Amino acid sequence: MSNILTVFGATGVQGGSVIRAVLADPVLSKTFKIRAVTRDASKPSAQALAQQHEGIEVVSADMDSPASLAAALKDSHTVFLVTLPDMVTGAPAGTETRHGKNVADAAKAAGVQHLVFSSLINVTEASGGKLPHVAHFDSKAHVEKYIREQGIPATFIQPGYYMTNFTNLGLLRKGEDGSYTLAGPTSPTKAQLPLFFADEDMGKYFVAIARNPSVTLNKAIPAAADYYTPARIMDEFTQVTGRKGQYVQLDHAVYKSFLPPPIAQEILENEMLCEEPGFFAGGSLVDGRELLAGVGLKVTSWKEFLEGRKGLFE
Repeated sequence: MSNILTVFGATGVQGGSVIRAVLADPVLSKTFKIRAVTRDASKPSAQALAQQHEGIEVVSADMDSPASLAAALKDSHTVFLVTLPDMVTGAPAGTETRHGKNVADAAKAAGVQHLVFSSLINVTEASGGKLPHVAHFDSKAHVEKYIREQGIPATFIQPGYYMTNFTNLGLLRKGEDGSYTLAGPTSPTKAQLPLFFADEDMGKYFVAIARNPSVTLNKAIPAAADYYTPARIMDEFTQVTGRKGQYVQLDHAVYKSFLPPPIAQEILENEMLCEEPGFFAGGSLVDGRELLAGVGLKVTSWKEFLEGRKGLFE
């Protein structure tokens, strides 16, 4: 009889990546029966998930409802948990942390044997209070701390800076002459962005962890292809696409003027984090790469990501 793997955020980027990777893995596809958790199982995206992958159980759960979480986690062996930032949902401050703690409580009550949480560092602490507004990092760090305090068997994946930010959010701006510009508040050579293709690679890290639980329990694993400076990002962009590219450093006030006021300071400090103390506060990517290699997988590089999307820049 297969163990139940319960995946939160099943129709989102990270949860969807986990489901696809598990189904493609020769070991885990036989080990687990997948229970996909979404906020509304009646939505087209949830229905499509069930139709595309026979055997997946799709359920709804409200992260503010202990009863619905208990039902979603019943008999679960392993859980993948990702929480949505308040910055994204528009929820009151503290909502993401509360949701994560609620799931942790339900997981503990259900006797879950392995909780894999998509976490991040506590930026306020790591920066010595210099960057106190990066709530979408700190919230996840608070949840991680709570999970550890509860003694739940867990592993923490720390996803890097999304490569899709450059394509989906329009960070690469095309000029009238056909060249592209990336603008930001950090130094072109000092900032270190750990680029990560979450759509494909979050699932790879989960597979590597789930196949090696004894060596990954209680560890935090930074997940990214490599550390890239803004200058390197644009150099490799030019190499792959053949388009001219440049990075322009902006004054902080000017950078914030292009962002929605409610999140401007948080995004600015998120970018400044990449200079000091670092996106992962100095965390090495080596362990994660070796973990992937051990199960025959590798992370997607920035060049590989761009190769598949050259048509966007023609």
